[in-house]
Amino acid sequence: MKLANQQAGGQPVYIMREGTSRSRGREAQAYNIMAARAVAEAVKSTLGPKGMDKMLVDSMGSTVVTNDGVTILKEMDIDHPAAKMVIEVAKTQDDEVGDGTTTAVILTGELLRRAEELIDQEIHPTSIAHGYRLAAEKSQELLKTIAVPIKKEDKKFLKRIAFTALTGKGAEAIGDKLSDLAVDAVLAVEEEGVVDTNNIHVVKKAGQGVLASEMVEGMIINKTRLNENMPKQVKNAKILLLNVPLEVKKTEVDASIKITSPTQMKSFLEQEEAILKKKVDIIKKSGANVLFSQKSIEDMVAHYLGKEGILAFKSVSESDMKKISKAIGGRIVTKLEEIDTKKDLGTAGIVEERRVGGEDSMLFIEKCKNPKAVSVLLRGGTDTLLDELERALHDSIRVVGVAVEDKMIVPGGGAPEIELGLRLKQYAASIGGREQLAVEAFANSLDIIPRTLAENAGLDPIDMLVALRSKHESKNGKNFGLNVYIGKPEDMIKEGVIEPLRVKKQALGSAAEAAIMILRIDDVIASAGPSEQEIMEAQAAAQAQMRAGGMGGMGGMGGMGF
Repeated sequence: MKLANQQAGGQPVYIMREGTSRSRGREAQAYNIMAARAVAEAVKSTLGPKGMDKMLVDSMGSTVVTNDGVTILKEMDIDHPAAKMVIEVAKTQDDEVGDGTTTAVILTGELLRRAEELIDQEIHPTSIAHGYRLAAEKSQELLKTIAVPIKKEDKKFLKRIAFTALTGKGAEAIGDKLSDLAVDAVLAVEEEGVVDTNNIHVVKKAGQGVLASEMVEGMIINKTRLNENMPKQVKNAKILLLNVPLEVKKTEVDASIKITSPTQMKSFLEQEEAILKKKVDIIKKSGANVLFSQKSIEDMVAHYLGKEGILAFKSVSESDMKKISKAIGGRIVTKLEEIDTKKDLGTAGIVEERRVGGEDSMLFIEKCKNPKAVSVLLRGGTDTLLDELERALHDSIRVVGVAVEDKMIVPGGGAPEIELGLRLKQYAASIGGREQLAVEAFANSLDIIPRTLAENAGLDPIDMLVALRSKHESKNGKNFGLNVYIGKPEDMIKEGVIEPLRVKKQALGSAAEAAIMILRIDDVIASAGPSEQEIMEAQAAAQAQMRAGGMGGMGGMGGMGF
């Protein structure tokens, strides 16, 4: 690639590989904005209660049918670097709050579209970026004035938050059931105002309908008992969690034992058996009648445990062990000889191996006292349906968790966007300069959310925007959003269409940051791949090496005397 025209001697200067492409200035910005907007357009039709689904088919023929924005973007094979930045916005939104991914992506695309119009008016991208940053900061302040406080004990509000997250995701018909599951699970694992949703274990099983789904106050794990002699069910279980292998300890160095007679062999086996029996006696003495081991358990130990009526499971994953520990209130023991019966053993009302969905058996640890880890058994007719239900339940669990932690909500239906747009226009008048135009563009960009809700519902977007602005300009109208079912503005708080404040703040902040980052790029340099000559040289070298290796191998065979 030629970056300088000529040297002193009149020769061009090449400092990059031939074939490297470069776009600069307005061209680079146009390409990046076009790519980002294309990503936004791909998920735009999924927004809202009446959003449509996407069917994604990969190269292996696997099919995903979903309405979830981040799932769609993850499944799409996208190469453009600016488009990947927008996908990162969706992933960050999902990681942080679990919902609002489509809103964040659509808003990013609209901010860039408005910015492109300002660039066409000869306004420098730096001025636009500064104005967008001012508008984003002001939006975060204004959102706090729109928010409404709630209490974690108010299950009615929490259920409506969960239902709003489920709306439009294919799970709306059974939204009441999933909302109840989400709220109950979150409140169960909440500790001192903090919700770790990793302690909610979702298990999917095809078969019965969704209404057969249930929350278990304990854990469900995909394990079966080690020995047929062990009981299938243990009531009033005292559970021991071990991170110790129950087997004969192996030496750390290579060693051999010389046995010269059957008597010595018998003595050796009896000694080994006595060591294993001693380990079982220690477990029995602790009072445990259920055992979970993160390590292996020898068959002989399993046999003895079965004879003692102890239900045992081996090779339990570390994550499952931690969840079981939180559910039963027990501690993971790392030394068999130091079991503290009072502190280490956990309890459960019942531990049972139960058949779920056809011939599959799973282990249920139920009726735990104040469990801080719970399981949700999700049922559905098909695996495709179950996958979508799991995504919907994940979103509702995350938003309920955020609401319990922050105790602040905002109305849905595009109400915050309309209110912020009106207030940002008033704020823009106080700024002046070219940044004022950028703040106004930011305010106008927010209209894309209620506009898209209206379009996806088959309503006239202009009429809906006019009606919404009219309500918000009146007294006490800040909570009015678009009811897509009747086609007119309504108080979203009263209607129960609500979402956590953090979801909206994260979406606005992430969208603004991504738009600013893309706007500040004015030079795209794409490195070229290897030239045709280099590829041919590499192929020739590889073939020569293969020929040399083959002859060497034949020589080696001759040396071996074949």
